[in-house]
Amino acid sequence: MKYMLLICRNEPVWDAMPAAERRQIYAEMVALSEELEGRGQYLGGHPLHPASSATSVRVRDGKRLVTDGPFAETREQLGGYMIVDVKSLDDAIDIAGRMPLARTSTIEIRPVREGEPT
Repeated sequence: MKYMLLICRNEPVWDAMPAAERRQIYAEMVALSEELEGRGQYLGGHPLHPASSATSVRVRDGKRLVTDGPFAETREQLGGYMIVDVKSLDDAIDIAGRMPLARTSTIEIRPVREGEPT
């Protein structure tokens, strides 16, 4: 089963961290990704630029509305993602718990739906 692990982080907390700590977290994430890739479980993932760089697009009544900023104003913003292919939700939970970003962020786990909607 494929799962997307959404990294929802509090940007001011991340920005306040010393650069050395941010680099250490990044190195730990790379190591985890490489370990999962070696087992054929890592399908991809990337960190994202800050929410301030987001652009949102909506189409209503045939009219496109483009706005600067994220879809929703919340304390935590989507900061990155990882897609894994594992046997169960429990396996995805175990991986999320090993992510160093789980110490300062929230990891939301969502199953990936494949195929047409039912």
